[in-house]
Amino acid sequence: MMRAMIMAKRIGVGAAILAGMAMAPMASAAEGDLSDKSVQVIMEYAWSLTPAQFSKKDGTVIMVDKKKPETAMVPLDVAREVVRVGRLSAHAQACNLPEEQVMNHRSLMRREVEKKKWSDQQELFINQLHLTTVMLLTGKIKLVEKDGDKEVVVDEKQAPAQTCTEEQRQKVKDLITAYVKSGPALASAVEPGAAPNTASTGSTAPAPKK
Repeated sequence: MMRAMIMAKRIGVGAAILAGMAMAPMASAAEGDLSDKSVQVIMEYAWSLTPAQFSKKDGTVIMVDKKKPETAMVPLDVAREVVRVGRLSAHAQACNLPEEQVMNHRSLMRREVEKKKWSDQQELFINQLHLTTVMLLTGKIKLVEKDGDKEVVVDEKQAPAQTCTEEQRQKVKDLITAYVKSGPALASAVEPGAAPNTASTGSTAPAPKK
């Protein structure tokens, strides 16, 4: 088990998110948006899991100043869309749709990279926000008490089994197909930008530098 966060902020909201986003049984992939406060809490979780240093496949090293989250954060409306796509990726994982899960993630990152408005730090945070959402929904992130305080931990043990009916599986597949088709073409199997290749499992994250 990897301790991933010093202490969770807004613990009451965080606990509600963790309970409300549980996928046993799997929730509808087309559920309504989360509140602004909920999105902000997920952003905080993602920021806590964002490493201070990350090496891209081309050898470029992204340095993140963990004391200045504003340099890596994205606007709330962008974060909400990333969380929405992350929920779809989590549903794809629950429904055993690995190809759709990967394409969903790649389409998200391609869209954001092609905007040409985000720094390397911001692209890394977008990827981490997507991954954090997947981990929240698949039970990889938990709130635990330690010495009287609550903190967020990433549990790398096998997540609880999730259920997905054939009808839900088809619905998730259709939603992802439509999302990918509505975005830029994915001509290459190589992911664009700063995104690490973690979408296929949704269970691993770059470890924060201590």
